[in-house]
Amino acid sequence: MTTVAAYAAPAAKAPLERTTIERREVGEFDVLIDIKFAGICHSDIHQAREGWGEAIFPMVPGHEIAGIVSEVGSGVTKYKVGDRVGVGCLVDSCRECENCKAGLEQYCTGGNVGTYNAIDKNGEPTYGGYSEKIVVDENFVVRIPDGLSLDVAAPLLCAGITTYSPLRHWNAGPGKKVAILGMGGLGHMGVKIAHALGAEVTVLSQSLRKKEDGLKLGADHYYATSDENTFKELRGTFDLILSTVSAPLNLDQFLSLLKTDGAFVNVGAPEEPVRLNLFSVIGGRKTLAGSGIGGIQETQEMLDFCAEHGFGAEIELIKADQINEAYERVLNSDVRYRFVIDTATI
Repeated sequence: MTTVAAYAAPAAKAPLERTTIERREVGEFDVLIDIKFAGICHSDIHQAREGWGEAIFPMVPGHEIAGIVSEVGSGVTKYKVGDRVGVGCLVDSCRECENCKAGLEQYCTGGNVGTYNAIDKNGEPTYGGYSEKIVVDENFVVRIPDGLSLDVAAPLLCAGITTYSPLRHWNAGPGKKVAILGMGGLGHMGVKIAHALGAEVTVLSQSLRKKEDGLKLGADHYYATSDENTFKELRGTFDLILSTVSAPLNLDQFLSLLKTDGAFVNVGAPEEPVRLNLFSVIGGRKTLAGSGIGGIQETQEMLDFCAEHGFGAEIELIKADQINEAYERVLNSDVRYRFVIDTATI
């Protein structure tokens, strides 16, 4: 076992504090990663505050991890010491079910293992990226292309793949009108990726406060959802709406913006239930769907895509002792657009 420094929530809703954790020894197929940067995802806050249900404490959040390989097991073939790598939301899965064999480890029916707030196959809790080092099976590590700096690549391991996967699955591209609902950590990546895929991109945000940013990042149009005229003007417009919002919405209102056979896809996960009038999907044969991250192969594809198109996330780099302040700022939508921890400060 190796002792490393980390930031952990000792209990639900408690401020995160500096501590130490134990990492397992490097096994035959393991990779030891010196973590350089870790993104702060809204999911970290939901879980550290038990917004999504009972959690495991102490909790070291963080599933947007970028770093350098410092040791490999004797059986590792994919990576070598010095490689630039990333770890996202998963560190294992059953590897045997139909979904795993299809590269859909995020939908593993045998039970995947989260990077944190989960129990690993050795029976121990998993600890995430707010730490100095992590040991991960090589099959759940991805390569970060040379064209991406590690700091802006870290948020791609969740925010990037969470938006890339549904945009690809629902065929965002030339000739398609795509709306990104919410202009935050997920939303700003959705705008970049949908634009790079060739879609006509509209941002739907509460206000026009971030309009200039949205247009710079690739949006063709930008509307405020607080303006009732938006819903009149855009009725029946979109082939796809990707919702990154983690608060309950008036789904009937937003479903009215879809074309016939359009899809409203949720990647934001509110803590509270939402209401729906089924006539909103029956009329127009519309789809209300959800999507969760992506498999390991698709995550690698996403990283390569972002490098090819020359972009990572828009970030604000912080020190580890600013994590609690950053959590409050995320809740107040006061970040443009992803906090990333410089783990050298842990």
